[in-house]
Amino acid sequence: MTPQQMSLAIYRGDSYSWSFTLWNDVAGTEPFDLTGAVAAAEIRAKSGSPVLVALDCTVVQPNTVEVELTAANSALLNAKAAWDLQLTLPDGVVKTVVAGPVVVTADITQSGSTP
Repeated sequence: MTPQQMSLAIYRGDSYSWSFTLWNDVAGTEPFDLTGAVAAAEIRAKSGSPVLVALDCTVVQPNTVEVELTAANSALLNAKAAWDLQLTLPDGVVKTVVAGPVVVTADITQSGSTP
């Protein structure tokens, strides 16, 4: 499975959620079996650099992965970066299913600030 390419356009300080439904076939008729799978996603400046943000991932049966970025975590992002979503299957096989660049736009209003 070649990772699907998906850019994340983040407005710093905002909350985000994405849902990825995975299929074994291009037509989307055969669900990818996520039984026992563990999902993980991270944003890094580049491959091999320290983790900037770990995204919250939840596997929803039969074949969906929910990914969330909290407002607090998106506030930590300042520049261009990269991300991916990896699955570790029960047999130990690791598959990267989605990957791409992260583009962060600086926020203007900062929640909780006082004039």
